[in-house]
Amino acid sequence: MQSENRIFDDFAKMVNGIAGTVAGAGREAEAAMRERAKEWIGRMDFVSREEFEAVKEMAAKARAEAEALKARLDKLEGAAKPAAVRTPTAKPATKPAARKPKAK
Repeated sequence: MQSENRIFDDFAKMVNGIAGTVAGAGREAEAAMRERAKEWIGRMDFVSREEFEAVKEMAAKARAEAEALKARLDKLEGAAKPAAVRTPTAKPATKPAARKPKAK
């Protein structure tokens, strides 16, 4: 009876060791795959989320500034247009008539 328990104990230890080895190999394989994926993505020139958000914010600011400048330009053009349409109130200056020299 004692020998059967010893065999089962050895078998349980062996299975436990194999399970630990398989789990460790799985973790190593996962880490290696993650590293390969990072290298592959790194070669494809993807941007990080932080960089994307920063550029997105810059684009939004530029768009808002462009809209503000357009509104300002439209306002200035609107103010300048009626002045160009108006007729001048002063008459244009005329040249004095040329005098003929007196005959002697």
